[in-house]
Amino acid sequence: MINWFTKRNREELPDYWRTYEALFKEKPPQTLKETRFVVLDTETTGFDFKEDRVLCIGAVSLINNTIDLSESFELYIKQDRFNPQTVAIHGIIKNEKVNMLDEDEALKRFLKYIENSVLVAHHAGFDIGMLNQILKRMALPKLKNKVLDTMILYRATRITSNLIDQEKNYSLDEIAENYNIELQDRHTAAGDAYITAMAFIRIVAKLNKNGKLTPKDLFRIK
Repeated sequence: MINWFTKRNREELPDYWRTYEALFKEKPPQTLKETRFVVLDTETTGFDFKEDRVLCIGAVSLINNTIDLSESFELYIKQDRFNPQTVAIHGIIKNEKVNMLDEDEALKRFLKYIENSVLVAHHAGFDIGMLNQILKRMALPKLKNKVLDTMILYRATRITSNLIDQEKNYSLDEIAENYNIELQDRHTAAGDAYITAMAFIRIVAKLNKNGKLTPKDLFRIK
């Protein structure tokens, strides 16, 4: 592992990062139907960006409102730090009998999977922030992908009135309940990624009532 504070010169960046970065030179799709969304979730040891670590990454690929389960992504990451309180939630323990990867190999596979897709997550700032911390520990730049947050998008679908708090932070459970989405495998990275993808499809349909919504329109929602 490269020292946290080490900075690489451009010519020192690994080939897999150069391959990933080169994808962003391509012109992105202009329509929702053409855009590949990667809906993701992470399970972590806690909520501190510097002290806590990612234990698992789950993701699904979504194109033209279709979730391709054959291209689903899930991996577990070796970590020395474990938090009994969060283990009680996601069930990932130190001696989990699954194949665990080092952080660098995990991120290498993750970058290959996401390519230049638009990333989607619920409370995305946390998941993306934790992933960027891994990149920082590897002395690599931050993720280059555009990011959408289902909480923010969902809030935009709510009717404006004095009875609805426009600043409310809606949980994934609340959104799933509102859309009658089954909460199967809740609090697993892969399960939450799938639930979030189902919610994202419903949210975008609500926002796209006139059929003219574009990816750029989604990025403008705050």
